[in-house]
Amino acid sequence: MNQRSIRNTLFKKNRDRLRSELKPNSVAFINANDLPPANADALMRMHPNSDLFYLSGIEQEESVLMIAPDASKPSMREILFLREPNPHLKIWEGEKHSKEEAIKISGVQEIRWLSELPSFLRRVVCESEHIYLNTNEHPRAVIDVQSRDARFIEDTRKAYPLHKYERLAPILHRLRQVKSKQEVDLIQTACDVTRDAFIRILDKTRPGIKEYEIEAEYAHEFIRKRCKFAYNPILASGEDSCVLHYIENKKTCRKGDILLMDVGACYANYNADMTRAIPVSGKFTRRQKQVYNAVLRVLRQMIKSATVGTQHSDWQKESELLMNEELLDLGLITKAAINRETPEKRACRKYYMHGLGHPLGLDVHDVHTANPRFEEGWVLTVEPGIYIPEEGFGIRLENNILVTQDGPVDLMAEIPIEAEEIEERMGKNKK
Repeated sequence: MNQRSIRNTLFKKNRDRLRSELKPNSVAFINANDLPPANADALMRMHPNSDLFYLSGIEQEESVLMIAPDASKPSMREILFLREPNPHLKIWEGEKHSKEEAIKISGVQEIRWLSELPSFLRRVVCESEHIYLNTNEHPRAVIDVQSRDARFIEDTRKAYPLHKYERLAPILHRLRQVKSKQEVDLIQTACDVTRDAFIRILDKTRPGIKEYEIEAEYAHEFIRKRCKFAYNPILASGEDSCVLHYIENKKTCRKGDILLMDVGACYANYNADMTRAIPVSGKFTRRQKQVYNAVLRVLRQMIKSATVGTQHSDWQKESELLMNEELLDLGLITKAAINRETPEKRACRKYYMHGLGHPLGLDVHDVHTANPRFEEGWVLTVEPGIYIPEEGFGIRLENNILVTQDGPVDLMAEIPIEAEEIEERMGKNKK
């Protein structure tokens, strides 16, 4: 970990919550991610498995967590299996977790080396009735490469075909969608670092700067604050501000352009997700400001609407109805178009074609149950946008919020967003 230590009480509580959801006489396994291959003999840096990190705080490759609440021996009810350190690994790859270090990080008291996994697995499985196995069940996931979890499922089902197999993912999705205070604090740190980087960008942006130079400024601030990019940053100027997932980041920013920046910091594997649209020259045109303020009004209202009990689909629908009115005032759609719309395809979709927001946490598009109602402890993005290719610019604004019983809390309230404040800050910086 490149961040400050996280109290292992977080991971202990998460394991307790999982144990309470498992059927009697069961065992669950959670694997680390594979080290992804590059070319020739090269490997890329591993991104930690979110579920394993959620339950243990462990980010080391080849790790396996086993939880068997009803195992006959107490020492077998919770075991973390790790690669055994040795002089060869230390020379070529650096330090690996010792047992003492793994206990401190995870709070798991029983640490075993990976070579011991087969014998412990057999002993626990043979006295269990249910086996919980994990896999990536995110509805938007594209699975082209067999994962470590998938291989583990294949091997376990082959070795123990008569057991009752259960899906771990739906349980973890339900647990992870409600964030604890410790998790919210980590997300807030990521938001704060994102704020500092954005304020830095307001000082650096001017006609002639390259999109990749803006990316470098974000990287500078993130790395020195012990963060990384939460996702591939979108730094889209001019007409490319209408491209939702533009990641080329190679053009020169010109006078009169809007620079749309969809960037977030990742701290301790918890993510921020911010979007801002700023005028490269430091001053919005009249039309740009009209569109900007329309998007901002929708953002403000939809933050207020993210209350406990609200269904996600209803929240999206409300944003589309609001956007219809804004686009009508901007002269982009007509009353006739609104009258012809259907619930599946509203008139606004020509200029606002994506979802209003998504859960945020260990994954940028964090896991959740299908079409859920918001609960206290949810963290959400709110990101309306208007994209006008024929006018050469798009505006998207995005903040991250926490849903509470007392109403939504804007975790990015300290990040400049009002058009006048953006202009004022950029103007001062130019002077």
